[in-house]
Amino acid sequence: MTIKVLVVDDQAMVRAGFAALLAAQPDMEVVGEADDGERGVALSHEHGPDVVLMDVRMPVLNGIEATRRLLDPPAHITHVPRVLMLTTFDIDDYVYEALRAGASGFLLKDALPADLIAGVRVVAGGQALLAPTVTRRLIEHFSRTAAPPITNPPRLDVLTDREREVLVHVARGLSNTEIADALFIAEQTVKSHVSRILGKLGVRDRVQAVVVAYETGLVSSGRSS
Repeated sequence: MTIKVLVVDDQAMVRAGFAALLAAQPDMEVVGEADDGERGVALSHEHGPDVVLMDVRMPVLNGIEATRRLLDPPAHITHVPRVLMLTTFDIDDYVYEALRAGASGFLLKDALPADLIAGVRVVAGGQALLAPTVTRRLIEHFSRTAAPPITNPPRLDVLTDREREVLVHVARGLSNTEIADALFIAEQTVKSHVSRILGKLGVRDRVQAVVVAYETGLVSSGRSS
């Protein structure tokens, strides 16, 4: 299956470089390029890409607001792409806001070509592009700004005790293998729990589950409810 990609970046050389690299892949097609978020949203609605590579800082409409519009489109737009954020900066407030807006992950602009190609494939396949080590750094930031812990977050009532336990570990940045070791269960069982957690919370991937865990107060700096 061919992955359709839209590249949105205000730097012409960066945009052209990414587009050329991805277009050279046998399983990818670059359906458009845009130099600002507003144009990116318009082209996405027009071409229906599977993945949008979205810069954070752009004129006219920044990448965060563009991501919100893409993931919450007007009623007549039925296609919703996955968004992979691009940033020059290693984890900043803009990136956190992008993840809250629904982005499936992010890459630094100086990532290796192989990492960019792999990242597009990962996101197109429905997974989040956020390694456990990156998740931990996200958590360090989130823990300074998230709500204080509460005993019974209402949104989490749909989860079983075991699912809450797994979510806490996910939010702490543990991989499936690490969670399996911590809870003395099979890795496949962890995968099943994570899948059910995502479905029950109505979130698209692991990144959004981490956001929910912190925003509901289930997890906070150094402790969990």
